Amino acid sequence: MSRVGKKPIPIPDKTIISYKNRVFTVQGEKGTLTRTIHSSVDLKIEDKIVNVNIVANDRLSRSLQGLTRSLLANMINGVNKGFERVLEINGIGYRAELKGNSITLNLGYSHPVIFDLPDGVSAHLEKNNVIKLSSIDKELLGLTAASIRQLRPPEPYKGKGIKYAEERIQKKAGKTGAKQ
Repeated sequence: MSRVGKKPIPIPDKTIISYKNRVFTVQGEKGTLTRTIHSSVDLKIEDKIVNVNIVANDRLSRSLQGLTRSLLANMINGVNKGFERVLEINGIGYRAELKGNSITLNLGYSHPVIFDLPDGVSAHLEKNNVIKLSSIDKELLGLTAASIRQLRPPEPYKGKGIKYAEERIQKKAGKTGAKQ
């Protein structure tokens, strides 16, 4: 049994929720999100609380209960507070520039890399080497941040590349580190 799936999800004030034809919609201060709910779980909405219930007591239903509860809680949190992800660019000559809805990245390649931001994700640059991404959709935000990081992942010898702000790169000793 899922402990996460059994926890009720509180609905904050100024949040409008609807659930019709297996489509869950949340509308808050920052926007609106919708998600189709799997047929193995069902939602019960009452008194500013959403409960996720399983339809049948099988393995798939139990696993989807916790997943659905987490996804719905992230949707409710996103339309009220939003999510933010910070990326840092490390390396000599590595920098970013924001042009409209795209980020131009100079990452040591022979050409600048242009990354178009998807709808629903906004970016803010600080000092040409810190990218702050923000969105109400946590899933889309994480996918976008991972796609930007994948353009030049941090290497283990000098730490050059794009990394998450909270990520710690464990550095390796180079050729000179082995001789002693």
